[in-house]
Amino acid sequence: MPEGHVVHRLAAAFTDHFVGHVLAASSPQGRFAEGAAAVDGHRLLAAEAWGKQMFLGFEGDLWLRVHLGMYGMWRFSGPGLAGIGRRTGKEAEQDEDGRPLPRGAVRLRLASNTHIGDLSGPTFCGIETPAEKAAATAAIGPDPLRPGARPGRAWDIISASKMSIGQLLMRQNVIGGIGNIYRAELLFRARIEPHKPGRDLTRAQFDALWRDARALLRDGVRDGAIITTRPQDRPAGTPVVGRRMRRDARSYVAFRNGEPCRICGTPIAMELMAGRKLYWCPTCQIR
Repeated sequence: MPEGHVVHRLAAAFTDHFVGHVLAASSPQGRFAEGAAAVDGHRLLAAEAWGKQMFLGFEGDLWLRVHLGMYGMWRFSGPGLAGIGRRTGKEAEQDEDGRPLPRGAVRLRLASNTHIGDLSGPTFCGIETPAEKAAATAAIGPDPLRPGARPGRAWDIISASKMSIGQLLMRQNVIGGIGNIYRAELLFRARIEPHKPGRDLTRAQFDALWRDARALLRDGVRDGAIITTRPQDRPAGTPVVGRRMRRDARSYVAFRNGEPCRICGTPIAMELMAGRKLYWCPTCQIR
């Protein structure tokens, strides 16, 4: 499932390449024909990321809300979109106007004169009024990447909860945009045991988690990849720049179950927590 940095990159791509343009909207798959018709021929006015959800604002007070979920993705064609979403590829078949034909079950296609965005497999895709959009964003916890985010709202929930901090960080009504990888890495970097009840965290621990979340998510937006290791903890000779970095050097604990901890050498543990894989170091992360 894409985490918050990916959604912010997508929103930035729409802002840079689609906002201000009148868009043709269609549903090649047919499952979103009514929604596509509602915004077809309308100018895109805004693109916003809130946690793991994106909102595209069109003329006529219409908002398209998209939650990619586990399997959703955007495919793009047009200049300036390298590294954002997925590319349609030069090998894609083209229509009579030279545009790439939809690839797979495309729920929604948004097209300007120069760029195309194809949405496939989202958990949610719908047209909403401003009031519905406001209600949806109000239900999302503070997003560390959004200006004006209020971490105190998250602290109020966490500090009163018996639930483990490992579960709380995955709840989008607590903090927006944190997913399985960031959850594992943030807790490791803070040396917090993931089963620790939220109410047992100190305010200093929470504040450090929030600052680190903001920093790591911003790095993710910049790099187009989740990279949480500090330079001194990476294998020798590891490139430092974004996607050029080897995948086995990017994380401390995520996807490294059974491998030695980069700090203490203890095998990284993995278990299911609320149906999702949790990675952690039993030695470095203590209550």
